[in-house]
Amino acid sequence: MIKDALIVLSGGMDSTTMLHEYKSSIALAVNFSYGANHNPLEAECARRQCAMLGIELIEIDLAFMSQYFESSLLRGAEAIPEGHYADTNMTSTVVPFRNGIMLSIAAGLAESRGLKAVMIANHGGDHAIYPDCRPGFITAMNSAIQAGTYLPVELRAPYTNLTKTEIARRGLSLGVDYSLTYSCYKGTVPPCGRCATCLERETALAEASALLEKK
Repeated sequence: MIKDALIVLSGGMDSTTMLHEYKSSIALAVNFSYGANHNPLEAECARRQCAMLGIELIEIDLAFMSQYFESSLLRGAEAIPEGHYADTNMTSTVVPFRNGIMLSIAAGLAESRGLKAVMIANHGGDHAIYPDCRPGFITAMNSAIQAGTYLPVELRAPYTNLTKTEIARRGLSLGVDYSLTYSCYKGTVPPCGRCATCLERETALAEASALLEKK
């Protein structure tokens, strides 16, 4: 398979699973740091994963977002609410247009490298809270990227309608070592185990493991 894609790689579960599943088509990964608590630890995981797979990684600093944007994700560990994504207080973790900004940069980078696609690992569990993870946004962003690039560049988001458990099941089947990923919004070591992303991760891995054991 031709390596024609760039992946937005956080170093968390979802993008790491996508990195492994689609490694044969991924020529380049890009990690963005925008001032969130978990960015440094996720970036370490992204570096490790790309080194393991022999995929080039570019790291881009978006520090201006933490300076000018409003989100509890950018205000320190104490600002992060605890509980599941279904809770209304989780809307405070929205970073305005985060994926739109990252995908715009990724599209420019992809075209500069002569790559035909940008990949992002949004999933179904994100839809309720994060507007820039929803199918409508992905469709609109794909149209905008293709209209604004000469190649044109395509936006690929194959996990859009998958659950976190389905993604974890794919990853476990591929042999992904999730201990080499990071998923805590508070950015603590060890992970807090109480924020939404910690709870979602724990549930997804437990459910995926149980499903694989039944096979």
